[in-house]
Amino acid sequence: MNFKSILLGAALAVSPVFGFADSNIKMVVGTYTDAGSQGLYSFSFDQSTGKASGITSLKVDNPSYFTFSKDGRNIYAVSEKNNATAVLNSIGYDPVNGTFAFKNSQLTHGGDPCYVSTDGKIALTANYSGGTISVFPILKNGTLDKSLLQLGSVKGGPNRSRQNTPHAHCAIFAPDGYILTTDFSGDRILCFSYNKRDKKLEDHDIAAHVKPGSGPRHLVFSPNGRYAYLMNELSGKVIVYSYSDGKLKELQSIAADNANAHGGADIHVSPDGMFVYTSTRLKGDGITIFRVGNKGTLTRVGAQLTGKHPRNFAITPNGNFLLVACRDDNSIQVYSRDKDTGLLKNTHQDIVLSHPVCVKFYPE
Repeated sequence: MNFKSILLGAALAVSPVFGFADSNIKMVVGTYTDAGSQGLYSFSFDQSTGKASGITSLKVDNPSYFTFSKDGRNIYAVSEKNNATAVLNSIGYDPVNGTFAFKNSQLTHGGDPCYVSTDGKIALTANYSGGTISVFPILKNGTLDKSLLQLGSVKGGPNRSRQNTPHAHCAIFAPDGYILTTDFSGDRILCFSYNKRDKKLEDHDIAAHVKPGSGPRHLVFSPNGRYAYLMNELSGKVIVYSYSDGKLKELQSIAADNANAHGGADIHVSPDGMFVYTSTRLKGDGITIFRVGNKGTLTRVGAQLTGKHPRNFAITPNGNFLLVACRDDNSIQVYSRDKDTGLLKNTHQDIVLSHPVCVKFYPE
């Protein structure tokens, strides 16, 4: 299915005569725009059948990563550019009609922003080639104020071709409000808090050191907030941590990338907290599946080959499907998910888009 055919079905998908079934949810996809893509695309996705219906699109340069506000009414999307024009965009989102409304943008002052998160008060971007974290206060109408400051990562990892300059890859809010960032080149996870009065980040030292050459990329928490899972791009390993008060204690390190291709990418926990999924690229592209034990540790239970370069993926809120953005195959693959085994099955209901790289579902 291509996007034109998807749009033809959109009228029925949003028709007030037919209405929405309870299983329908809104979905947004971000793309690289170097091959003619508009940027952001909105869909209606049926969580019972795995079928997507296109709604509309918005022209945004390289929205390679974005996040919804907690109420879903705003989207904060990076424009990933390796120069002084890199920005974070604020975009209004109508959850009923699935439409976009551009609000404003602010410079990141750091090249190649590749990650964004928000707690509703501020938004954070991790600027990969800039090696910095940018902080943006969010105004009452959902627009972004200017970036207040930046914090830098360091260089020094042993991988000279990949860690020779500072890189930052992820900045998230921990369940207790601390901010954790991955220092890709310094092989560290850093911890900060936001001082609202003084409008600055305060350093809370290093949350965890990672084995040199690992290249920490994405960090996610278990639903109960007791455990954190780190995907390392260069080592291809997942590190399991227990978490408390801004500190991470390593419990386990387990391989996700058997090809040793230095292409570890995304990581997510199933909604029920019973499984962890990772994506790897460059060789043996696919999804690795882990079962979560009683103490947060992982057991590898399977792997699913996918299309080329699965940079990002998402699990539906009801846990029925896992969607993989295969950048170099210009498609999003839809896999059904067995909730008991965690294993995946291709439904062959691909969504065809140019260079898709980020998939998010409207927050329920």
